[in-house]
Amino acid sequence: MSEEEKIQTQEPKKNYLMNDESENMRREPIVENEQYKPAGKLEGKTAVITGGDSGIGAATAILFAKEGAKVAFTYYSSDDDAEKTKNRLEEIGADVLVFKGDVGDESFAQKTVSEIKDKWGNIDVLVNHAGEQHYQSSITDITAEQIDRTYRTNIYSMFYFVKAAFPHMNEEGSIINTSSITAYKGSNYLMDYSGTNGAVVSFTRSLSNNTEFVDKKIRVNSVAPGETWTPLIPATFPKDVLAGWGKKSAFKRPGEAYELAPAYVFLASDDASYITGQTIHVNGGIIVNG
Repeated sequence: MSEEEKIQTQEPKKNYLMNDESENMRREPIVENEQYKPAGKLEGKTAVITGGDSGIGAATAILFAKEGAKVAFTYYSSDDDAEKTKNRLEEIGADVLVFKGDVGDESFAQKTVSEIKDKWGNIDVLVNHAGEQHYQSSITDITAEQIDRTYRTNIYSMFYFVKAAFPHMNEEGSIINTSSITAYKGSNYLMDYSGTNGAVVSFTRSLSNNTEFVDKKIRVNSVAPGETWTPLIPATFPKDVLAGWGKKSAFKRPGEAYELAPAYVFLASDDASYITGQTIHVNGGIIVNG
């Protein structure tokens, strides 16, 4: 195992406080918990994860593989992250398919799902996780191009992948959409991003009660992460914001990617057979309504 891999796979930290100059703000996200004990909860299932190459998406892919699922994931640009995650899934023993492309392009969703269907048959679990955000302190700085790009990645893609996957989903399957705490609390510097996540919550609730999905017994839920340390954070936030970022939770630290993944396993598994239209909040104790 390389030094870089050791950084990403380690025994979880029990608790820590983040100082402004802390090494924690420059480290790799932790995507795997070595103490996790799989129980075959997804044995024989086929799962698709958009944005599965890094952060929460990679952590979820790893747990799905440990729980026995075949895992297909998409990614946008980071070949290194995608290769690293693919290699780890194969080390675990999973069958893996990887697709590079723009989830905001409907033809990419159709092509991806078609290839998965041809290789593996029907789909049991769809995780719509791919997302992007752009820090802007003033609404006057948010361009039409940025709004279109953010909505296309964060919410249009969910429509595209659900439309493509639904005809090929097995009965009693599961769709899991990644929302955000910003859907409930808002964000004064991620306004368009917050708007997309509000749309994700409404989309989730709408699908869960749609007759087509109910008749097919497909459950539709979402996960709303709080402040979680992923590659997206240092890539999009200014340094002065990062200095105090992640301290709003009861634990005074951000979440780790591996701490989010079990929520996706739960919603994907038969353990959540009577749960649909709901959002699981994994945010370190921040109280939100909904």
